Amino acid sequence: MRAETQNTVAEIEKSLELLAQRMDYETAPHRLEEFNARVEDPNLWDSPEKAQKLMRERQMLVDAIEIYESIKTDLSDNIELIELGEMEEDEEVVTDAEDAIKKLGAKAAKKELEALLDGEADSNDTFLEINSGAGGTESCDWASILARMYVRWAEKKGYTVELQSETSGEEAGIKSAAYKISGHNAYGWLKSESGVHRLVRISPFDSAAKRHTSFSSVWVYPVVDDNIEIEVNPADIRIDTYRSSGAGGQHVNTTDSAVRITHIPTGIVVTSSVKSQHQNRDIAMKALKSRLYQQELDRRHADINAAHEAKGDAGWGNQIRSYVLQPYQMVKDLRTNHETSDTKGVLDGDLDEFMAATLALNVSGKSRSEAQGEV
Repeated sequence: MRAETQNTVAEIEKSLELLAQRMDYETAPHRLEEFNARVEDPNLWDSPEKAQKLMRERQMLVDAIEIYESIKTDLSDNIELIELGEMEEDEEVVTDAEDAIKKLGAKAAKKELEALLDGEADSNDTFLEINSGAGGTESCDWASILARMYVRWAEKKGYTVELQSETSGEEAGIKSAAYKISGHNAYGWLKSESGVHRLVRISPFDSAAKRHTSFSSVWVYPVVDDNIEIEVNPADIRIDTYRSSGAGGQHVNTTDSAVRITHIPTGIVVTSSVKSQHQNRDIAMKALKSRLYQQELDRRHADINAAHEAKGDAGWGNQIRSYVLQPYQMVKDLRTNHETSDTKGVLDGDLDEFMAATLALNVSGKSRSEAQGEV
């Protein structure tokens, strides 16, 4: 078997391992038996909503089992064909089987990605918030670089990006910005970006050309759709209007049309400042519901919740990823140890490999401490 084919086989085996972990393959047959027994219950459709949910869950499990077993069988069959062709010195058989494995590798990679993005809200649109942290003007500039990076990434995906609010830095960059990013699996991809991002570079604002370290935080929340009901008690919120301090041009408001909503029980604050007051109020309320929904998701997923609740300040000790531009070129994720020297590509929005690595880490169940490294 040629080296290229061996590498493809190894990648397919990794994909199979992830698919098995995702559906808990060892218990899958038993769970399917339970589903089948419940489907045969004559009283099932007394509650149509529960019945439909049960049928969807059963079909998802059936599909997951079929996909896993199909890829595994096809891989085994083609490996046997290669071995047989090599024994009989039949190059045509070997070539056909290797071509089939190459196609199977693309299929397995696609199914692996789909498995990573099958969470309850992964297919939803998302809100993305960026806030400058420790470092003053440096961090404000870094926040604007991050904003550009995520906008570039979203545009490459064909997603729609809407600026929700923005506060300029005193000398450069932005203190904060909030976006709504719309497209299939927008939240599923971006949820792995929540955390503190650290930049190391020669400061363009330092006449002595010294190296500076800057921090900014990124937080991601799914847009709540019509299938998810989040109730907000009017007595629990405070709504304030104010004049925006945006970046200028189309983002400047000449009236007090910006809206800030504070959810008193949780302390969550959301803002919108780029539309009319009525539109800003509607946007901010949707953002608040999304934040509350994210809290509910966090309660259900304690491992993810720990990262959000312990996020701390945007500074030392809390970063999830380091972007080093000096004295060498390196971007490294401290949760997965995934890294690249293509800093320009990353800052231009090439983030898929970092996102996929973090999504896979959440599936594998490794702790951050087991994977964490330093740059």
